Amino acid sequence: MKKFMDDNFLLNNNAAIELYHNHARKMPIYDYHCHLSSKEIAENKSYKNITELWLGGDHYKWRAMRSNGIEEKFITGNANDYDKFKAWAKTMPCCIGNPLYQWSHLELKRYFNIDELLSENTADVIWNRCNEMLNSEEFTARELIKKSNVEVICTTDDPIDSLEYHKIIRNDESFDVKVLPTFRPDKAINICNDGFSDWINKLSQVSGIKIESYEDFLNALENRINYFNIEGCRISDHSLECVFYEEATEEEIEDIFIKAISNGTLTKLEENKFKTRTFIFLGKVYSTLGWAMQIHIGALRNNNTRMFNLLGPDSGFDSIGDYSVAYPLSKLLNSMDMENNLPKTILYCLNPRDNEVIGTMIGNFQGGGIPGKIQFGSGWWFNDQKDGMIRQMTALSNLGLLSRFVGMVTDSRSFISYTRHEYFRRVLCNFVGEWVEKGEVPYDMELLGGMIEDICYNNSKKYFGIGL
Repeated sequence: MKKFMDDNFLLNNNAAIELYHNHARKMPIYDYHCHLSSKEIAENKSYKNITELWLGGDHYKWRAMRSNGIEEKFITGNANDYDKFKAWAKTMPCCIGNPLYQWSHLELKRYFNIDELLSENTADVIWNRCNEMLNSEEFTARELIKKSNVEVICTTDDPIDSLEYHKIIRNDESFDVKVLPTFRPDKAINICNDGFSDWINKLSQVSGIKIESYEDFLNALENRINYFNIEGCRISDHSLECVFYEEATEEEIEDIFIKAISNGTLTKLEENKFKTRTFIFLGKVYSTLGWAMQIHIGALRNNNTRMFNLLGPDSGFDSIGDYSVAYPLSKLLNSMDMENNLPKTILYCLNPRDNEVIGTMIGNFQGGGIPGKIQFGSGWWFNDQKDGMIRQMTALSNLGLLSRFVGMVTDSRSFISYTRHEYFRRVLCNFVGEWVEKGEVPYDMELLGGMIEDICYNNSKKYFGIGL
């Protein structure tokens, strides 16, 4: 019987142990997709207690607490931070079998040197020890980043963002981690969402372009892309509940856009025509600039209307959707590729049912002398745990090239979630190590060790071109 979370945690064979400790463990972190706050990094925020650092904004933990019968006031409500922490400590033993149990203890171990198991009985001791450490200068936002051996962070930013905090970070010579924006134009594409016309007015203001037509709208978006590019952005990100593809004439698109900014009601067909045309335009601009484009597919968001009205989005009431993916995704990518305007693209699917769909889809559009130009993104959100990672890597290995994989992202709002990279690297090394143990691949540590180092770090650095 192995000790819980020892040095060889998740490493179940000798090859895996060697691959992790001699290769994966030493590699820096290239976090090309997260939701960290550039403001908190710029201001080098200190955290008043472990609840603020650990539980604020973490909808993974919130969902578990709700499942454990914890009242909402102890989750997102007005209970004090100590009582919220106690509620999480009460939930922790019930999380056995859920990756939160391992993730949370890994975070306590790596950042606070705490090996005790969190429960109601140990809550006070852990609360006091964490908070004492958080009061030191070694636990600010920037120090936590440096402690995690992070080299590049790509935040997630609205096109109308001023990027003022990115500028502050870039001009601060005392902090050498690159913190760069990512262009996230969801509000530009989701034409039927509430507030679309108000957002267009803001886009007009920041771009300096009076938006009275669809062409004006595209010009304003390109203006913001160029602004982001000047500020170091090299990646876009798109969240698509379902993939769309509908062709339209110039006249149709103009009518649809004018109707939308006049607060008219669009049909689903009109919505998808607008989304398709706008998405293809953005892809063309990204390609011209040499950006990479990320597409996150398949989240069914805001399922609980009552709680959405109380708390708003991103509060833990999203789930996996079961939309049709293959045909519209093929048409969308092909429409850009036909004119050689398909940028480097990373496709993430939230429904593991679609793993093989994505695994085969990426092979249709590789080329241009770019290794792994079209990527099958890492296990995402509900799949960023051992089983989900293994399913994703199995599909990628069988249908593409695991060796060209750009690896893991945190996709997180927490400065101590970088243990997700350690977790992934251990799963990866065990995954490859099992092949060695079974005699399915050679025991060649120069070959396999180099492959592991590439997946953990080198591939991302080359793919995005940031930090070269």
